[in-house]
This record gives sequence, C-alpha cells and structure tokens, in this order.
Amino acid sequence: MSNPPTTPSHRAKSRLSRRGVIGAAGAVAAGAALSPMVFAATESGGSTTSTAGTKTEKFPATRSKEATGAGAATVAFPVNYVGLRWTGDQDGAGIRFADAWQDVKGDGCASVNLDGGGTALMAAANATAYDVKVPDGATDVRSLAIDTKGGPQRSGAVPADTTRVRGVAYLSRAAWGADESLRFKADGTENSPTKYYPAQVLTVHHTDTPNGDPDPAATVRAIYQYHAITNDWGDIGYHFLIDEAGRIYEGRYSGDDGIPAHDKDGNVVTAFHTGGYNSGNLGIALLGTLVDQGPTDAARSSLTRLIAVLSRFHGLDPQAKVTYVNPVNGVTKDVTTVGGHRDWMATDCPGATMYALLDDVRKAAAKP
Repeated sequence: MSNPPTTPSHRAKSRLSRRGVIGAAGAVAAGAALSPMVFAATESGGSTTSTAGTKTEKFPATRSKEATGAGAATVAFPVNYVGLRWTGDQDGAGIRFADAWQDVKGDGCASVNLDGGGTALMAAANATAYDVKVPDGATDVRSLAIDTKGGPQRSGAVPADTTRVRGVAYLSRAAWGADESLRFKADGTENSPTKYYPAQVLTVHHTDTPNGDPDPAATVRAIYQYHAITNDWGDIGYHFLIDEAGRIYEGRYSGDDGIPAHDKDGNVVTAFHTGGYNSGNLGIALLGTLVDQGPTDAARSSLTRLIAVLSRFHGLDPQAKVTYVNPVNGVTKDVTTVGGHRDWMATDCPGATMYALLDDVRKAAAKP
C-alpha cells in the first residue's frame, strides 16, 4: 500500500452505522466453533437501555490541540498524551513536561516515519504545558496534545451483549468509545478507505505506553487519535489491542458486515502497523512497554487465544516459516507466520522481553 500522506487533513463528522453484535451463532457460521472466553465489558457510568441489541453509553469526548515547530506549547486542559511527528534525523528528539527532558526513542512501535524522521506518543501525566526539541535540520514538526479522560460527555450506541469473534470476547469500537468522525476528511470522504486481502501473517506489537494503566480504554482512544491525526493514517493502526487485564479491543474499522478486522468474505482489512508490509498482515498490539517486563498472564493468555483463533480461521500455522508476498507491489519477505514488529524493520517493538516469549506463544497457539 502507498505511504500515508504527511500532512493531516481536517475532518468532519459523518454518521455511519456499525456492525451488530457478533455472537456465537455467527462464529459457527464463519467456521469451526470454539469454546468462548468470557470477560466483562468495560463499565461506564450513565448507561441506559435503548434500542434492541444496544444500550447508550457515555464517553469523554477527546480534546486535542495541535502545535507546529519545536519549542514551548501550552494547553487549556490536562493532557494525557502528546503525539509528536517530524521529518529528518530519527534520533535526537525530546519532550519536557516539567524540569526533565525525556528522550523520544527512535525505535518505538510507531516511531518509524516512512518519509524519514520519526513519531512518538508520550505520556503527559495531566500536564498543561510542554517543550519539544528535534534534531538539527528537522522539518514538518507537529505535536498533538490529547486528553481522552476529562472532556465533555458524549453518548454512543454500544452493543448490549458481549461481542465475540469465533467465541473470543472483545470490545467493539463503539464499546471503547471510538469517535468515527476521525476517519473522515472535511469533505466527508474517508481518509483511509478500506482495502482487503487474504491474511498471510500475524504481527505482534507493544504500544510503548506506560504499564499499570488505570484506564486502558482511554489509552486506546489516545492511540486512535495519534494514529488517525498525528500520523494521518485516518484510523488506529492495529487490528486488535489487548490490555493488561486481558480485554481485547477491536482496532481498525473494517466495515459494517463480517467479523472485526475482516470483510464478509474473511479477507483482512489493510491497517497501518508494519510500514511497507501491511496488506494481508494482521496486527495485534499489547498495551504497555514490554522491554524489561513481559505481559501479564491475562494479556498473554488473550494474545495466545486470539492468535490461535485467527490462525485457524485463516488456515495458518503459527510456527511455520513463510514467504510473505505484498499483494500490492509484490515485495517479499521471509518470516514466521506469527512474528514481532522487529522481524519486519528496525524497531525494538514488541519489546525485548515480549519478543523472547514469542516462540512459546506460537507453540501454545498451534496446539489443537
């Protein structure tokens, strides 16, 4: 697929319906039935029953403010995260929220700017001001202050029952509070139209965000804003995300029919998680930073389960050595069916500790 454009577009709201609940019956219709994994959906205050099959939930509207160039920026609301993007040398960027500068790593999950330079999402701990520094000669420097917790409440229709994909429970985009207007330009056209290809491989990531996250759904909303606006991808880059409690979140929008991340024929929607190798590549991200520590038992269990289900659905062997062929441009790469982001490009993702565990995850996912 072509590289995403470097200049973000203004977006307008567009009202589109979302798919209905995908229950066990739909799972059986899609393929072999599997035992369900049940977990509670995220609870949110102010829910009331509305139309059949849905309920109304309230979410904080995401607030954001963009700044251009290096230097100081102030914000009128407490900031959870700052997304940063620049063109130029990848190393040497930093951000300061109080007295100490934090280096912006040049090898994080979403830090590779295909136009040269880097991007990063930095936790801001409710700061209302920050400073940005970038390497000498850097251009197109943009930062986006993001608050996904304290904004005014907005309402959305959420599935009333647990949604499942082939027996595995997940939180739909509506259930974690995705603002679908972020996917659209000011003229109402979709910024990143859906394209679908048969699945060939699965790639594991970590989000490089803080561990011990008290509000993972808010972090997913921040990642969505960062990917869709700062990186101008028009949507969240992953197909699925998994938090430390083992909850699975639906990622990139894939249409109103079919299972999450797929069209009605079982093809995978192209996302933005492994630059140059996205089409036919299904991306799963674990929330947190898994460099010096591994995933929680719950997160690892959900990751293994999801990989097993998706592999069976697509007829893939998680342990097999395969040659990935990009269906868009024919570029090939020899990889394992289930790999880490670092198998595709220079990045520390999914973290050294998580990467060391991938072989065990593959083995467990391959068990009948």
